[in-house]
Amino acid sequence: MTPDTLIAFDTSTERMAVGVQAGGRRFTEDAEGGAAASATLLPTLQALLARAGRGMADVMAIAFGRGPGAFTGLRTSCSVAQGLALALQRPVLPLDSLLIVAEQARLQGGVSGDFELGVAMDARMGEVYAARWRWAGDPGQDARWQPLEPAALWAPEALAAAWAQSPPDRCTGSALERFDAELGRCCPRARRLEPGTARAAALLELAHRAFRAGAGVDAAEALPLYLRDKVALTTAERAAAAR
Repeated sequence: MTPDTLIAFDTSTERMAVGVQAGGRRFTEDAEGGAAASATLLPTLQALLARAGRGMADVMAIAFGRGPGAFTGLRTSCSVAQGLALALQRPVLPLDSLLIVAEQARLQGGVSGDFELGVAMDARMGEVYAARWRWAGDPGQDARWQPLEPAALWAPEALAAAWAQSPPDRCTGSALERFDAELGRCCPRARRLEPGTARAAALLELAHRAFRAGAGVDAAEALPLYLRDKVALTTAERAAAAR
């Protein structure tokens, strides 16, 4: 085993993110996700390992996006992580998928110093996945994300009311446009950060920090974070929503 090889992937959204860190270099791929991820994740990962001059046997840890997110995507990410970890006898690094969005926004926006960031992602069915963190310290000074509010499923109006009492310094996520009428007051455009498209780069940076912090756990803990019991509307509910 080469002691510097780390793999990471996330399939919780419509965009699949895959990354490999080896020999001080990083290789990333952002590609179509959704239903396609179950067929393309492993080939993409193997291609990145080949570019890095590594194989599966060289992997020292496996990071994956645990959710929240799309039901099928979470099952893909978790099952692949668990299968590889069991086969290779390596630890897994479960990463919050909303934190990946936060890291994307931080890297894209070039924000430095301490600040709070609220992440609000469109969860479909008229709801929002949301969480809140504080970025503490500058890079090079053991900077890190500190959790303030764990990921939860919200009605847009309820999230707006909760955040209006103490608005985050910055906001990001796909729900800000989708539910602008509800969230616009507590998350005004002037404070919004664009998450950008470099999801895999953000994922790999979080994976690197998690591994360095000793956050690896047993393969049995490669479990999805489900925040919603009901994953689809009935025919009658879809018809009512369309009126």
